[in-house]
Amino acid sequence: MTGVIADPLPEFPGGTGHSRLDVSPCILRPARLDDLSFLRELYRSFREDELVLIPWSREDKQAFLDQQFNLQHRYYIAAFPRTDFLIIEKDRTPIGRLYINLSADIWHIIDIGLLTEWRGQGLGSAILEAIQDAAMTEKSLGVILHVDRNNRRAYELYRALGFTVVETGDTHIRMEWRTRALLPKPTREPSNIN
Repeated sequence: MTGVIADPLPEFPGGTGHSRLDVSPCILRPARLDDLSFLRELYRSFREDELVLIPWSREDKQAFLDQQFNLQHRYYIAAFPRTDFLIIEKDRTPIGRLYINLSADIWHIIDIGLLTEWRGQGLGSAILEAIQDAAMTEKSLGVILHVDRNNRRAYELYRALGFTVVETGDTHIRMEWRTRALLPKPTREPSNIN
């Protein structure tokens, strides 16, 4: 596999208002084009385990992951233009990303992830709980997300935070957390009043 020269990646859209989220002890800031090298490194950390058994050279694996990152970035920008593309920072150092659409009645976490060395320290839980708190404060109906079927650790975290399975696909599980129970739609029964 050889490196592919690609067109420049598109800018991140403006989003809808990340300031609604307080995710202490981290901060969120809008992603910029100069974050792409960090985001590439982060993406590699998500996928490197998948490639361990593939007999490619290190360079070929890196080229493949770069190509996949470029495709994902272009897709996210085109498919989710009203999304807040945010960098998660701790002590002014980028440690992860949160792509979240706050513009609908039910908020949509497009993507969330931390660098390997920041996982398992409670930061993911703190960020998700902050999103849940903000959803209740902002009168959102809830939060949806998709988790890779092979990512048991994330799946168990989401379950522990009250997310329930809505749909299971070939590669991903759609999960949802509601701020309040939905009431059943009223049914019109024939009246016995004459």
